[in-house]
Amino acid sequence: MPDDKTTNTNKPARQLTAALVAKCVQRTVIEMVDGKGKDDKPAKVPRAKQVPVSEDEVLSFKDYGTHVVVVTRDGQKLTGTIKAE
Repeated sequence: MPDDKTTNTNKPARQLTAALVAKCVQRTVIEMVDGKGKDDKPAKVPRAKQVPVSEDEVLSFKDYGTHVVVVTRDGQKLTGTIKAE
């Protein structure tokens, strides 16, 4: 008689590739742009920008079902959701 703990009723695992998970995550980069400082004089001010991750930057990834965690070659951990196809 099979034990409930040994019976696997989960959905089959998705076949993910580095190219697919790279499309699901973005990293935040701070860039300096022209703007106004505290005294209303022209100055460089920081602005956050979302930059896509390339397939070559993906070192490793793990699918958790609801989201995916990607580790990049420079050591950043990025989280994103897989879009249904």
